[in-house]
Amino acid sequence: MEAFRLAIRLGATGLESDVWCSADGTPVLHHDGKFGRRPMRRSVSSLAADDLPPHIPTVKELLVELNHSVPLSLDVKDPKATAPTVDLINSAGFGGSAQLWLCHPDHTLLASWRDLDPHMKLVHSTRIDKTGTSLERHAVELVAAGINAINLPEAEWSRGLVALFRRLGLRCLGWNAQHQRQIDRLLSLGLDGIYGDHVDRLVEGVRTMSPSR
Repeated sequence: MEAFRLAIRLGATGLESDVWCSADGTPVLHHDGKFGRRPMRRSVSSLAADDLPPHIPTVKELLVELNHSVPLSLDVKDPKATAPTVDLINSAGFGGSAQLWLCHPDHTLLASWRDLDPHMKLVHSTRIDKTGTSLERHAVELVAAGINAINLPEAEWSRGLVALFRRLGLRCLGWNAQHQRQIDRLLSLGLDGIYGDHVDRLVEGVRTMSPSR
């Protein structure tokens, strides 16, 4: 939880995490869904939320900490966590589900979540070689399915791709922007959001690129 607090103090304008489901159906935040030392590592799904190590927060605990204007991007690792996460965010007054961005690499599964809430943002997190079709056709399919954004790794973005996806109605997000040169490049392309591990670098990049941004 302290990592989220620090990100906000440093000036982050959004937070990102991975969401899993505990054995009792509670959405929790953890990177790889396993904890402990090898060879005795255990999965988050094997225990109830109250029995998990204290460094693994629940979605509800994070919402208590958040300013309601801070968007939250969640990479759904366990689909069972999706519905309870949406319910929690709506009941918490977290600026409504319009502040929630749900990410997943399977765009068919992602599209099926649209029925849970019409206001949340759905994000197809993928790579170009995983789309299985032309990028233009893929973009058309995403928009028709009610998906709002595409999230590609930093190295795959170009000005032409941004123009293509924007023209077809998708927002453009970039992940794995770790170094200042990567952050600056994505900002120069005008992406709608950037994911990276170093909040200070991201904030500095935005400040330098456009003080009014």
